[in-house]
Amino acid sequence: MSLTENLDSIQQRIRAACERAGREPSSVTLLGVTKGQPPEAVSEAARLGLNFFGENKIQEAKAKIPLCSGRARWHFIGHLQSNKCRDAVELFEMIQSVDSLYVAQEISKRAEQASKTMRILLEVNLAGEASKFGYRPEKLEAELTQINALPRLEIHGLMTVPPYSSNAESVRPVFRQLRELKERAEQMLGAPLPHLSMGMSGDFEVAIEEGATIVRVGTALFGPRKTVKSNAAEI
Repeated sequence: MSLTENLDSIQQRIRAACERAGREPSSVTLLGVTKGQPPEAVSEAARLGLNFFGENKIQEAKAKIPLCSGRARWHFIGHLQSNKCRDAVELFEMIQSVDSLYVAQEISKRAEQASKTMRILLEVNLAGEASKFGYRPEKLEAELTQINALPRLEIHGLMTVPPYSSNAESVRPVFRQLRELKERAEQMLGAPLPHLSMGMSGDFEVAIEEGATIVRVGTALFGPRKTVKSNAAEI
C-alpha cells in the first residue's frame, strides 16, 4: 500500500477506536515514527497532512530534520543520554523519554542556556523489563515533585513502551496502569497532565481505548524497516 493509503487507514482506525471509547478523534495525535526512513518520506507525509514526527536517535535526527519539510514538528522518543541533551533541546519541541532526575536536570540546564522551555513526558517501564529504559512507578512518584520544580521544564504527561506481544489485548493492562499512574501524578502535582503517549503499530487502537492522546506509529505508516529485529516490538 502507498503512504497515502496507509495514512488514511490509520486515521480511520483512530476514528473507530475513539468512537468505541466515546472520545473525539481530535483528542488523539498521530506521531509518525521516522526511524530509518528518508527525509523524502517525512516530507511526503507532511504534504499529506501529518504534522508530528518522532525520532529515536539524536545523530539520525541531526542529519535528517534539516532536510525535511518545515511543517514537520518533532518529538524525541528514544533513550536520551545526558551528553545529547543540548542537541535534543535544539532539535525537538518535546522530549517524550525522560527517565531520570539527572537527565531532567540536564535538559533544564540546556533549555536555560537556549532561553527555551522544554515540554517533556516521563517514560515509565511498567513491566520492569531489563531491556527497556524508563522509570519504575515508585521511583517516578519519588522524583516527580523535584522534576516539576525544575525551572525550564513542563511535564505534560507520561509515556511507555509495553512488552512486545502479537496480541494487542494482552498489553491493555499496561496501558490502563499508565493511565492510573498519570491520575496519581496529577493528584501529587495538583495539576492536569494532558498526555499519555502509548500505543504503536500493533496496539494503538487498544491504547486509544485506554486513554492514549499520542500514538507512535512507524511500521504501519511507512512500512517495515530493514533494521528491525525479528522479535522486537515494531513501533
